[in-house]
Amino acid sequence: MTATTQSAKTGVAKRAAKPKRSDAAKRENRTGWAFMAPFGILFALVFILPIIWAIYSSFFRQVTVGGGAYGGGELVNKFVGLQNFQYVVTSANFWAGVGRVVLYTLVQVPVMIIGALVLAMLIDSYIVKHITAFRLGYFLPYAIPGVVASIIWVFLYNGQISPLVKMLAAIGIKVDFFADNIVLGSMANITTWTFTGYNMLIFLAALQAIPHDLYEAARIDGANGFQIAIRIKLPNVRAAALLAMLLSIVGTIQLFNEPQVMAISDPSISKSYTPMMMALNTSQGTLTPGGDGPASAVAIVMALIAGVLAVVYTLVERKVNAE
Repeated sequence: MTATTQSAKTGVAKRAAKPKRSDAAKRENRTGWAFMAPFGILFALVFILPIIWAIYSSFFRQVTVGGGAYGGGELVNKFVGLQNFQYVVTSANFWAGVGRVVLYTLVQVPVMIIGALVLAMLIDSYIVKHITAFRLGYFLPYAIPGVVASIIWVFLYNGQISPLVKMLAAIGIKVDFFADNIVLGSMANITTWTFTGYNMLIFLAALQAIPHDLYEAARIDGANGFQIAIRIKLPNVRAAALLAMLLSIVGTIQLFNEPQVMAISDPSISKSYTPMMMALNTSQGTLTPGGDGPASAVAIVMALIAGVLAVVYTLVERKVNAE
């Protein structure tokens, strides 16, 4: 018997030995796919297809065809290859906006994450009573739409009508929340107020998943509450901290609501103050070159930058934990 014949017989034997799925298993499998179908269709329509369209449109630019000495003509989409991406990566306004966003992220995200962790540990401790009320109160700002939250804070920042500014002025503190050296901090305050409660819930879920046997063993060994928090709680929320940091980095890179709303009261906030504002105003034709193509290129480059920052943070965090 040749080796080929023996291999063929072995394969046939294995296929014969493999049990066939029952009709009930097949029906269960089809039922599972049927339940997943609505989500899959919606996910493709609102997430996958827009990404594909953005990538496709980033290779086109609107140009005027026809017309005479007095203008006119028709706008058509022309394939320009990588010219839109060349425009983005060589734009001083784009990189200035990226710099603002990166500075914003480096300051705002750590402050928000530390605040969320402190709130979660307070709620998880035995010091705080009426936990449900505190948890709901901290989370409520996240339930307010970002644009509405920005409008509320712009009112509180307005020096002419803000009760906050007037109260500070009454005690001798004069502050202009729209000053060039403060306005980025004013935006960071809005984001921190909105998303700290959301990140607190991530930490609180991680804290409540820690086995209480560890706490009891630590108390038997003579550990106090502070030592339990530092030696047991903090090491067990590292995974939650990584998740919160990654979500926050990706979210703050897309900074848009706060500067867009604050620009109404502060003319010094340009149309390209952040990359996402630049993408919107480019698509609306208020920046040159205008149209969907250059705007899509801005969005794609920012997505790549956000991905790189997220990967770098993940690698650094894992290396630090490994040491």
